[in-house]
Amino acid sequence: MHADIVDLREFYQTPLGRVAEQSIAMALSSLWARLPEERLVGLGYVVPYLDRFRKDTERTFAFMPAGQGAVNWPPGELSSTALVFDEELPLPDSSIDRFLMVHSLEFAENPRETLKEIWRVLAPGGRLVIVVPNRRGVWARMEHTPFGSGRPYSRGQLTSLLRESNFTPSASEEALFFPPSKLRFLLKLRHLFEQGGRRFWPVFSGVIVVEAQKRLYQGLPVAARASRRVFVPVLAPQGVPSTRNRD
Repeated sequence: MHADIVDLREFYQTPLGRVAEQSIAMALSSLWARLPEERLVGLGYVVPYLDRFRKDTERTFAFMPAGQGAVNWPPGELSSTALVFDEELPLPDSSIDRFLMVHSLEFAENPRETLKEIWRVLAPGGRLVIVVPNRRGVWARMEHTPFGSGRPYSRGQLTSLLRESNFTPSASEEALFFPPSKLRFLLKLRHLFEQGGRRFWPVFSGVIVVEAQKRLYQGLPVAARASRRVFVPVLAPQGVPSTRNRD
């Protein structure tokens, strides 16, 4: 079950959410410094991170899973947000250069189908970065943050899943070594935790960040798949009879 969009947005507005964003953004920046004139799509709740990349890109879209809900982004501008099913993305083949998944894969109903769909829309040589909770980390065990929900992964599990989906894992990073505490004095020490964690206990990070490249030299099995889901707008009329029609 996906985390709710309201809970995700509220978390990133808290002091703990802001420092978590900074830690993950630093790991992402070490993998993707700049994306000049490239097409970038984020899947999940990626708004806090897309803001750091979109100024360099040709275009940037925020895809939010139907089970999560969506918010308008960027604020005050024409919306670049779409509500989607992660196994049926509304994009043509080989149309995207970069793909970013945050608060996404751990909630996917069928992770392999989701990754195969991302493989389809990525251009030759396209790159994917996935941020997932580390099953060995403390953050995956605490339910007061979004990283404590869904299915956490080990590095080996994530690497195997990517290879099975026709991706070649390359670079990787870790983030969130400080405890997921709301205490201010611990948040002030986050830099010490991050530096020490990367050096002495990288296997216990809160999240794993892995980059992978689309692999072209091996075929994917092709199977026709009918959509199993239908959008039902929440505010659609439900057919309640009117008093005018009773006669």
